[in-house]
Amino acid sequence: MDMQNKSVLITGGGSGIGAGIAATLVEYGATVTIVGRTQSRLEEVAGRLNANAGRDGAVLAHAADITDEDQISAAADAAAAHGDGLDGVVACAGGSETIGPITQMDSDAWKRTVDLNVNGTMFTLKHSARHLVRAGGGSFVAISSIAASNTHRWFGAYGVTKSAVDHLVALGADELGASRVRVNGIRPGLIRTDLVTTILDDDALSGDYRINTPIPRVGEVDDIGQLAAFLLSDLSGFITGQVINVDGGQMLRRGPDFTSMLEPLFGADGLRGVVEP
Repeated sequence: MDMQNKSVLITGGGSGIGAGIAATLVEYGATVTIVGRTQSRLEEVAGRLNANAGRDGAVLAHAADITDEDQISAAADAAAAHGDGLDGVVACAGGSETIGPITQMDSDAWKRTVDLNVNGTMFTLKHSARHLVRAGGGSFVAISSIAASNTHRWFGAYGVTKSAVDHLVALGADELGASRVRVNGIRPGLIRTDLVTTILDDDALSGDYRINTPIPRVGEVDDIGQLAAFLLSDLSGFITGQVINVDGGQMLRRGPDFTSMLEPLFGADGLRGVVEP
């Protein structure tokens, strides 16, 4: 899987899955621009990947907030300048500020999560796809979640917004195919990153994930990185509009049961929607 001469923009590239995808692409020879909110974190990742690759400038760190359209537009321009054009994009930046019953949801946190996951991904596609079209084609990969396909009770806006990302993938693929721009998505399941340490350390939660995952192991960042590399490469040239689960088969069963973690916070009645008048 040769990524030589491929220039790729990765949002959310300063940690977790985004940083892991960057590492995989650099190993395959790509030139990468990583985007995130914190310049110092991006520079640490870029420095490490450049050293590992033995290529100064293999990775460029560019700070930007994807919810700010002007900033993500500038980031796309910077990635194109760094890589002498733009061939691929991974929209990995995302997250959630909401957890708990719908009837007790923090509405402002809901709006911020929608802004990050839906608007931020749309801004990334809007401005990076312009470069891909000008280049005569390319590949855009959005990182979704199993929470988009399997309900995760009490996850608030997260699964809802990732479902919107999945539809954006379909819409982008349908519109941009005429310009030979492919748009696909990846739905990770439980992937070992710093963000899921609490889950992995909780016997009840990690046990519930094991029950509902046919392949008996936790996903690794490289599982996502290898698929992202494939979708960005010429090997997947006739694949578009797809959202692929990388979850050990969990989508065949059900989402996780967070009762053990959330019932002490909200109470059994609270989890079923009871709010005192």
